[in-house]
Amino acid sequence: MTLPAAEWRERVEFERRLVHAGGTLYPVPYLLGWISWELTGLLLLAGVGVVALLEFLRLGVGLDHAVYRALTREYEADGVAGYALYQVSMAGVALFFAPTIAIPAMWMLSIGDPVSGTLGRNAATEPKRPTVWIAMFAVCLALAVPFTVAAFGTVVGIAVAAAGAVAATVADGLPPVIRGVAVDDNLTIPPAAAVAMLALATLLG
Repeated sequence: MTLPAAEWRERVEFERRLVHAGGTLYPVPYLLGWISWELTGLLLLAGVGVVALLEFLRLGVGLDHAVYRALTREYEADGVAGYALYQVSMAGVALFFAPTIAIPAMWMLSIGDPVSGTLGRNAATEPKRPTVWIAMFAVCLALAVPFTVAAFGTVVGIAVAAAGAVAATVADGLPPVIRGVAVDDNLTIPPAAAVAMLALATLLG
């Protein structure tokens, strides 16, 4: 049975967000003590190699199977898809930042961004509504506080978490536009949050 167009789009968006949230598991083996943080970064880097190959096959060779059609948006048809940018940003923060900073920055993308997307929809170049900004900030702050307070103490830790949450919220809610094209927040949220947290931790430390 063919689903109505609106219901089909809702199901596809749910599937996209479910895949998006799957990245929350990336640092779990490290948190459980199974592997080192260095190995975590290397595994994520290997993932970048895999998605680079997949994107080459999609864009360069024309391999465009059902999974691509379901989980990529129309504006990604002729450019690098969001899932690839997601992998790049996740690997980047894992390789260049300590886990105290990197893990909450990664979760701000894998958890915060789907929450934001569920609460409000907008065109890629449009800012999100104030209520979505507030929700995104609250989620990101809650994700970061346990890590930053443990590492830096209560006062500094909350301030550092708030800095990361603000950066992630801005990256999510007000995407930079270059030559009329919005920079995907899959690429910007983790590094923006990580840089903001590290900068404030360094300043206050």
